[in-house]
Amino acid sequence: MSSIKNIKTNVLGYPRIGKKRELKKACEAYWAGKINRNELENTARNLRRENWNLLQKVGIDLIPSNDFSYYDTTLDLTLTLGAIPSRYNSLKEDKLRLYFAMAHGEQNEQEDVIAMEMTKWFDTNYHYIVPEFVKDQEFSLFDTKVVDEFCEALELGIKTKPVILSPVSFLLLGKEKEDITGMQDGFHRLDLLDKVLPVYVELLKALEEKGAEWIQIDEPYLSLDLDDEQRNAIQKAFGYIRENTRLKIIVATYFDGLKDNADLAVNLPVEALHIDLARCPEQLDSILNILPADKILSLGVVDGRNIWKNDLEKSTELVNKAIGKLGADRVFVAGSCSFLHVPYDLALETKEQNLPAGIKRWMAFAAQKIEELAAIKRLPGVRLKRDSLIRKRLQNKTTQQASRLTSLKIRRILPTERFLS
Repeated sequence: MSSIKNIKTNVLGYPRIGKKRELKKACEAYWAGKINRNELENTARNLRRENWNLLQKVGIDLIPSNDFSYYDTTLDLTLTLGAIPSRYNSLKEDKLRLYFAMAHGEQNEQEDVIAMEMTKWFDTNYHYIVPEFVKDQEFSLFDTKVVDEFCEALELGIKTKPVILSPVSFLLLGKEKEDITGMQDGFHRLDLLDKVLPVYVELLKALEEKGAEWIQIDEPYLSLDLDDEQRNAIQKAFGYIRENTRLKIIVATYFDGLKDNADLAVNLPVEALHIDLARCPEQLDSILNILPADKILSLGVVDGRNIWKNDLEKSTELVNKAIGKLGADRVFVAGSCSFLHVPYDLALETKEQNLPAGIKRWMAFAAQKIEELAAIKRLPGVRLKRDSLIRKRLQNKTTQQASRLTSLKIRRILPTERFLS
């Protein structure tokens, strides 16, 4: 069996808000005219650098880029692919102004355009901007944010793993709209797949040229019930991408198990498959039994949607099971989904009256969750009976979790957990 040192840690995404909510403050100040564009962009650049350096310092192997956004990553992709509704045509010369107009509208003496629709991101409390599609929709590489941020990290000496939503999920998350003639004429947004795929490939080739090795393509629809047309679209999309890029691809699924889509997911022409074992740990056995010999499995064992410490013993059992079946070089240890959905850093919560120490000791925010990933990477393969230090650590975690589950105090913060999900 390969050495456990071959296990890699994989972060699907990281909070972009900043330790002190710097991004929110900067955006609001920019909209109010209190800071200029350069100041806003400098704040964004500093936040990205801080995240990348932190993840590198902790020892994360697959560090994400393009998980940063001023507003919403789906909106970022809409702009990248040039799927810009015609009502914003007059704003295309100024991409930042265009971006924020699409996000929340613009009303002034020169413009009067409404925002694009916003709705919930699957079953989370995060919201995304809904793409709009018309029958004669055209796509083009309008913006190079994905490539620019990869290069920005590379200048810091960090080769990141760019993250992008899949073409099928992008289309399915959107809506058909009437064109300027008021006609839809029975078209379905998946009909646009052939038009959007070449633009995806153009983007991936640009990343290749800049030295990217891995790309994470999120396909959250694989955790939902799919009809035959949707399954065929996913197969077609990844087949086309595989034929046209040398990048190593991780297809990321989350928020539930693969269920009836397991065979489809494991047989996609990609190097790695990510599964959510926080929401659906029972899927591991079935996936291990059908995973092809050339695939890596990314195990989402650290919950990206709650504020509680990880059950290290349970996570280690899952990881050891995968290592036993696949070997350590075919296993990534990961968050269940992006850590966007949890607060930034528990260490910043210093006021006892807001968060009593008795409750705080049960919790883990994003900064703590990446430390948990690093710890889990070190644990597999260790004989716990022979290592009193690790055994004691696991016992302490188990005791804390039992205390949390039986505490009456917990009822006071459960609404917070739901809000963060």
